[in-house]
Amino acid sequence: MSDSKKKVVLAYSGGLDTSCILFWLREKGFQVVAYVANIGQNEDFDAVREKALKIGAIKVVIDDVKEAFVTSYVWPAVSCGLLYEGRYLLGTSIARPCISQGLIRTARAENAGIIAHGATGKGNDQVRFELSCYSLCPNIKILAPWREHEFYTRFQGRPDLLEYARQNGIPTSATPKEPWSTDANLVHVSYESGVLENPAKPAPRDLYKMTTDPVDAVSQAEEIEIDFKHGYPSIVRNRKNGRMFDAPLAIIEYLNEVGGAHGIGRVDIVENRYIGLKSRGIYESPGAKILHVAHQDLEVFALDREVLRVKSYLTDRMSDYVYNGFWFSPECDFVRESILYSQKYVNGTVKLRLYRGNVMAIGRSSEVSLYNENLVSMDVQGDFEPADATGFIRTQALRLKEFHRFNEQRDISK
Repeated sequence: MSDSKKKVVLAYSGGLDTSCILFWLREKGFQVVAYVANIGQNEDFDAVREKALKIGAIKVVIDDVKEAFVTSYVWPAVSCGLLYEGRYLLGTSIARPCISQGLIRTARAENAGIIAHGATGKGNDQVRFELSCYSLCPNIKILAPWREHEFYTRFQGRPDLLEYARQNGIPTSATPKEPWSTDANLVHVSYESGVLENPAKPAPRDLYKMTTDPVDAVSQAEEIEIDFKHGYPSIVRNRKNGRMFDAPLAIIEYLNEVGGAHGIGRVDIVENRYIGLKSRGIYESPGAKILHVAHQDLEVFALDREVLRVKSYLTDRMSDYVYNGFWFSPECDFVRESILYSQKYVNGTVKLRLYRGNVMAIGRSSEVSLYNENLVSMDVQGDFEPADATGFIRTQALRLKEFHRFNEQRDISK
């Protein structure tokens, strides 16, 4: 077997699952390159590197892709208004194609023919990672241990992994610190499984990492302004202290900070996984929530009514594509480019008030706008001729009158 067929790039997090998978791959005779994408999670990457090498990785790649994550994935998601099933801001989903690009880039650099990951057989991430990797490199091979009969019959769950780690000297906590699964990046933190699998049971109060409980949030409202250029956030200003941020990383980090202090961006939902199961997920996305509200407000202000309706339909479609793992698909490319074409008109400033879990648009402006204050004013007639509304209303009423006539005839015929 060639070196490329025995060399695996493992998407490595440093947690129990991927650490045990790394050792298991070594047992199976593979050379393992551990790939770690830095997408803004709070992690000691030196410790992760040391752990992977101790377990037996031949190399560890720590890939800082924060800037690319924001500019190539998060900003387009904001501009497209992505929101899965009307509630989830896709913080985990949008990160998977970014990580997959790094995995393929590393596989090519290391002459590795296989990508491995620790996603479970019941979840969405296995689909997202693999569809992305196949789109970027059709000849790549995927090894998913949690779908390998030998692996999932040997390891029924966390207790078996903990025992395996103990037997083989794999560094890990003896007991789980948090009885749930956590995924974090610059945009959000997500929580699922474990004690959260009962959807009727409220989440523990100490679960949240990015946001203060709105009940305990700061008591004074805060006002900020966000500038958008072609649908992308360009500048954020605090209206009270004058702080200003114009770099993508700085913008999202500041909005996470201020939004988290006000308890903004929490959702506790049951969602429909692509694989066909329902699952309970808890997400906190303070900065993304603020950007979503601001962008949506400016869009309604800036776009033609019918363009906005078509765009809203396309947004729903693209939200499904991203959630289901089709970021690199032809349909997602087409829809994304169609939506971004509309964004050339989305330029301006939105004023927002943040207060105890809420973010409210309180003003918006643009140098060029479809909003015509003189035309819409109730105080001046402007160029609007009120008598024209009579014919408009009568025409609209024709259909309703005919429906009434239809119902009367139907009742008589009974």
